[in-house]
Amino acid sequence: MNKLYETLKYEINDRIITVFLNRPQVHNAFNDTMLKELADILETINHHPEIRVVIFTGEGKSFSAGADLNWMKKMVDYGYEENLEDSLWISKVFYKIYTLKKPVIAAINGAAIGGGMGFVGASDIVIGSDLAKYSLSEVRIGVVPACISPYLIRKAGEGKLRELFLTGMRFDSDKALSVGLINYKVEHDRLLETAQEKARQFLESGPNALAVCKQLFADVAEMDLDTAYERTAEMIARLRISEEAQEGMKAFLEKREPSWRKG
Repeated sequence: MNKLYETLKYEINDRIITVFLNRPQVHNAFNDTMLKELADILETINHHPEIRVVIFTGEGKSFSAGADLNWMKKMVDYGYEENLEDSLWISKVFYKIYTLKKPVIAAINGAAIGGGMGFVGASDIVIGSDLAKYSLSEVRIGVVPACISPYLIRKAGEGKLRELFLTGMRFDSDKALSVGLINYKVEHDRLLETAQEKARQFLESGPNALAVCKQLFADVAEMDLDTAYERTAEMIARLRISEEAQEGMKAFLEKREPSWRKG
């Protein structure tokens, strides 16, 4: 992988890619360029055989302040069609994160405001710095967290999010942890180290098994029990005869490491 981006930086180490939102001068706020570059790098990662885990974090003091003010100034004069086109890019990015075939970790290093909370909702594991602050502040400027709401509601549930959505209040990692928006709170200086440790745990598991496991969350929640009864049995039957599962079961029985654990 050898791409240059205007608004992103990335590092690849031992099959783990760390992607930095890289507009620190505006607190890593989104504009149309960043959204398109995020969509591009996610597409590349999804089909890159050597990348197994993704970490998102922010360059500088903030994670992401949501929509860029200069971008928002342009939106004031947009009609419905232009606003829809921009909004679809936001939806596309977080859909790609949520449905990525590989585990996604968000390491929240500072303020995650508005649209920046989409990473909190769509990522598989979220680790918050003890210095991080969060807010779903859209209502305070007369809009709503629409495009990111499916992921946040799936993660934390309606009851815990109503107050956060309706007040736009700012809160810390303790609150985020208590309502289920983040998985871990760590000291700021250990944030990326902890994210890397968690990422290496995913390298222990079969890549295809992880992809199918993620698909379970997208599919099974929408199924009635009768449908799930048959579909999940079919799923495990297909997986057992797959090359990866055959290797995993043989490795277990032979007391050796499966092939996917070798870097």
